[in-house]
Amino acid sequence: MTDVVHTPDAGRASAPHDHGIPFAEALLVWMRIAALSFGGPAGQIAVMHRVLVDEKRWIGEHRFLHALNYCMLLPGPEAQQLAIYIGWLLHRTAGGLVAGILFVLPGFVAILGLSYVYVAFGDVALIEGLFFGLKAAVLAVVIQAVFRIGSRALKNRLMIGIAAAAFVAIFFLRVPFPLIILAAGIVGYIGGRLGSPLFRIGGGHGKASGAVLDDAESALGEETPAHARPNLAWSLKVSAAFLALWLAPLALLFTLLGSGNVFTEIGWFFSKMAVVTFGGAYAVLAYVAQEAVQHYGWLRPGEMLDGLGMAETTPGPLIMVVQFVGFMGAYRDPGLLSPMTAATLAALLTTWVTFVPCFLWIFLGAPFIERLRGNVALTGAMSAITAAVVGVILNLAVWFGLHTLFSQVVAWDVGGMTLDMPVPGSLVWPSLLLTLAAAMAIFRFKTSVIATLLASALAGMAWRLIGA
Repeated sequence: MTDVVHTPDAGRASAPHDHGIPFAEALLVWMRIAALSFGGPAGQIAVMHRVLVDEKRWIGEHRFLHALNYCMLLPGPEAQQLAIYIGWLLHRTAGGLVAGILFVLPGFVAILGLSYVYVAFGDVALIEGLFFGLKAAVLAVVIQAVFRIGSRALKNRLMIGIAAAAFVAIFFLRVPFPLIILAAGIVGYIGGRLGSPLFRIGGGHGKASGAVLDDAESALGEETPAHARPNLAWSLKVSAAFLALWLAPLALLFTLLGSGNVFTEIGWFFSKMAVVTFGGAYAVLAYVAQEAVQHYGWLRPGEMLDGLGMAETTPGPLIMVVQFVGFMGAYRDPGLLSPMTAATLAALLTTWVTFVPCFLWIFLGAPFIERLRGNVALTGAMSAITAAVVGVILNLAVWFGLHTLFSQVVAWDVGGMTLDMPVPGSLVWPSLLLTLAAAMAIFRFKTSVIATLLASALAGMAWRLIGA
């Protein structure tokens, strides 16, 4: 999440411009971007910028940032939505579909394969060690996310206060994540409308250093393509199509299986997540983990970290971890199906209801994005939401830390509040040492996330084999 960056001349209409980029060439480029999309949204956006702006010169710097700003106002993975947006600008609806699907496909296949390995061989010492090491490194990565996003969002005492209030609300009071985001958005919107400078927070993923490619010098040009201009009839048609694609499977599940079936619950839960995932995957993962473990019983406490380790080490959006959640939920409650068949279908369903809405947001809203530019009230809302997200991610770090560093965590009643508290004496020393080593690698030596994860996984496997 970030504030809206004001970009001159974005969307200026003139005669249609033929960019001359063959669809087949764009297909190969999107495949390349998908294969290189590691490192979370910042890394994925950097890859797209390097390939599309710096190397191919297909889209100018200002238009790239303008598209990115719109995607950051939306729920869901901004990097995938940016790919859909640019694919749509270049080659209409077909271009957006190809760019968005390819961005998700490698990660889906990789996590599905790892999920098979996890349930088939998870009790083997080598595999246990791999995920043991990944958990420790993932905890360090989440802590890094708190500092990274916090340094960008918490620029004054008001924003620090919003972050603190969000942490207290979700950790101590168990306020649902969507309500926290809604409350922060309302506060920020009001502050923006009143003109308070406290809600004008800069930030963002930034842009590449060096010479900036002007929109006019790019293949797409600076004018708005004819297909990208607002058209109410087209917007209604595409909205109806993607709403049907998104919600029809849910209606079918409710009709055939009822509301208590695991597939219906998975489809409904992750459809709700698709509309409240502001702030990226880290912001919503604690809420998903708590619901999946405590309410639905799809996962055991430490397994969410295993899934996050898979998502961190594979290409694609980090929110792909929800695929693993759905997989495990149906694997443990397959009904009349075999566990592997049920798990595979649930992984497909989870991915479908998580990512189909992304296409809806882009195809519906992109032609109207000019109306969002410079809106100070909207900027204030986004600033407050980003601050609240810091507190939510801190809750995620605490929750993961409890279940990574301690073998026993119990629910205690403290003044009418139910808190997860570690059992004294249950500290897992190897986990603590691995987490400290991973944190030192990331914070002190600036080691890449992928290298840290791989080193921790190898250390975990070695420890398990020695211990066995």
